[in-house]
Amino acid sequence: QVKQATNQIVMNCADIDIITASYAPEGDEEVHATGFNYQNEDEKVTLSFPSTLQKGTGTLKIDFVGELNDKMKGFYRSKYTTPTGDTRYAAVTQFEATDARRAFPCWDEPAIKATFDISLVVPKDRVALSNMNVIDRKPYPDDENLVEVKFARTPVMSTYLVAFVVGEYDFVEARSLDGVLVRVYTPVGKAEQGKFALEVNELRFSFSLQYRETALLIDPKNSCSSSRQWVALVVGHELAHQWFGNLVTMEWWTHLWLNEGFASWIEYLCVDHCFPEYDIWTQFVSADYTRAQELDALDNSHPIEVSVGHPSEVDEIFDAISYSKGASVIRMLHDYIGDEDFRKGMNLYLTKFQQKNAATEDLWDSLEKASGKPIAAVMNTWTKQMGFPLIYVEAEQQEDDKVLKLVQKKFCASGPYTGEDFPMWMVPISICTSDDPTSAKMQILMDKPELTLVLKDIKPDQWVKLNLGTVGFYRTQYSPDMLESLIPAIKDLSLPPVDRLGLQNDLFSLARAGIISTVEVLKVMEAFVNEPNYTVWSDLSCNLGILSTLLSHTDFYEEIQVFVKDVFSPIGERLGWDPKPGEG
Repeated sequence: QVKQATNQIVMNCADIDIITASYAPEGDEEVHATGFNYQNEDEKVTLSFPSTLQKGTGTLKIDFVGELNDKMKGFYRSKYTTPTGDTRYAAVTQFEATDARRAFPCWDEPAIKATFDISLVVPKDRVALSNMNVIDRKPYPDDENLVEVKFARTPVMSTYLVAFVVGEYDFVEARSLDGVLVRVYTPVGKAEQGKFALEVNELRFSFSLQYRETALLIDPKNSCSSSRQWVALVVGHELAHQWFGNLVTMEWWTHLWLNEGFASWIEYLCVDHCFPEYDIWTQFVSADYTRAQELDALDNSHPIEVSVGHPSEVDEIFDAISYSKGASVIRMLHDYIGDEDFRKGMNLYLTKFQQKNAATEDLWDSLEKASGKPIAAVMNTWTKQMGFPLIYVEAEQQEDDKVLKLVQKKFCASGPYTGEDFPMWMVPISICTSDDPTSAKMQILMDKPELTLVLKDIKPDQWVKLNLGTVGFYRTQYSPDMLESLIPAIKDLSLPPVDRLGLQNDLFSLARAGIISTVEVLKVMEAFVNEPNYTVWSDLSCNLGILSTLLSHTDFYEEIQVFVKDVFSPIGERLGWDPKPGEG
């Protein structure tokens, strides 16, 4: 579409040589471009025409040559070994974020959507794949060793989603519950290993997806549960992009986290739904939540929303802040809104923006409409500024009630926060007690630096814990007596695994930042002698390992080794070295 009369067309193009270009206005003579001016730095080309192109629609034809590169971006070659040991190459694509322009000249921005009609001319003994199903396959007139494969027209979508693959593949297929034919393509001879991914995939999908081999294939006889879980999570993540990314796309890369944070949260939702035995949300806390907190406590972190100018800046934001902190704040938001209103809001959002583009504010707007809560005000404190709060809490018994005093400050890995400004978060706080460790006695939004709360009917011997389910993206520092009262709940396992993990991880980070004494942490760690949960152990052992490294070559090294042995001996004896029937 020519929106206003011009004699130039500017589009994205990188590592491509244009041979000829012409523009034919609807029902008129075609005009040949007379100049191609490449702006390599900006990955653009300007096509100049000898006469003015008038307002209206027309067809732009470009004849060009590109390279099948080895940069792992754009249209590139991928090396593989055949079952007989020969080295061969497949041709594959990776366009996200800004590399479709390496395969064909285009307007390579997420907000410029189009449909794509793709044909590939390929050797006849190779498999050709693209986003859509094959609608025609015929011999190529100029060379009997080639075939022309034509694919159906795609839905309206962004350029970074376009995909082509040419190589040697087997596939397994099945129909999903709602009748969609689902295929998983695998390297030759490995179709059997694609079965598990297919089972997960039957969750439904309609576009084609490309994965790395390690993220999709499972050997039914020799794969451990961690690789099965990894495959289930990756498939769940990419399926989630059908809605978050493909159907509704971010307006610009600043809002990338909408795609990635969402898909990283939904992947766990999918896996938990399909495989409840994986206890995957506890693993989320150790794999994503605590990892994001470690990075976000550093002085050189960045906000979830980063303004992106030049395409070269885009790759930098595909990091743990976009993915893991993104997923963590969405998990917190889901908990704050409640499942029913959250679904309502998401439905509003996806319906309103389907096949279009959206910004972060659009999502807040839909969720606000559905829940009646101040979503934008709350979430801006989590996505527009970096970091997260440390909440200090102390309790005082007043007859039958407990009075809690909460204070929030930015948490810094380098020690107590001493900045000039006072960053503030709107923090959804949930509180549980020993009465019922699995449900909230009180939920409140902390929207100021200090807050005093009254918990009714709590006896002096009852404990109180903040951040039920380790869902809020903050760390908690308890007064010594509150912490003391939680130790028996760790020991007798009345505190759920995800809360035991979070409590221990918070304490360890506070000690590492020099905010509390390491002795406090070790006292609490002793309470984990009866711990049965793998994920809790893996986090605990990681933290003890760091401590043990810090103490090596000091007078305390022998003692910390003895301490570690004491903590690990009971579980070591209980498990033994050999698997027993019925063990997880």
